[in-house]
Amino acid sequence: MNDLRAFSADGFVAGWIADHGELTHDAVEQVSLRWDNEAWTATVQLPRHRVDAVFRLSPMWQVRQFMLFRDLEQPDLWLGTDGHGRWGEVNGAHRPDLDGAVDITVAGSLFGHAIPIRRLPLATGEAAQLTVLTVDVETLAVLPIVHTYARLGDRQWAVNNAEGEQTFDVDDHGVPLDTADRRRSQSESM
Repeated sequence: MNDLRAFSADGFVAGWIADHGELTHDAVEQVSLRWDNEAWTATVQLPRHRVDAVFRLSPMWQVRQFMLFRDLEQPDLWLGTDGHGRWGEVNGAHRPDLDGAVDITVAGSLFGHAIPIRRLPLATGEAAQLTVLTVDVETLAVLPIVHTYARLGDRQWAVNNAEGEQTFDVDDHGVPLDTADRRRSQSESM
């Protein structure tokens, strides 16, 4: 049921700004996606937190590596997975507390929802529960949180987790558009 358009190998850029009912230009999140070495690399910038998150994704949108940069040239957090729910740190240390999840996101990121949405074969009216590793940018805590993804319409989704429910439309690629507190300010294929 996944009828989403493929991204161009030339890349994709999108951004969201805060929407508080007034004119504002506060960038909340920006994503740059590029095809590199037979995999996707998504770089997500969260300007409010001064954080960059880098996702290495397989051609089928399975997370392979995740890096979070705060104030160092080297990642403050670097995790990898075997694609079957087994996670470890870059130095090879197994993280059994994270096992079972196949997705990872940064708390507050909209782009993080595009990863499972692109992969889930849901028809309208169907839902799926996934354990998603959620990174707190302040503490670097990585928590497994159950997310329920429900496809409400052709391009409308709801995501429910411990923080509440978000409903949003997605573009032809499965990337979220506007939400209650932010709106998409830019989008372009490279």
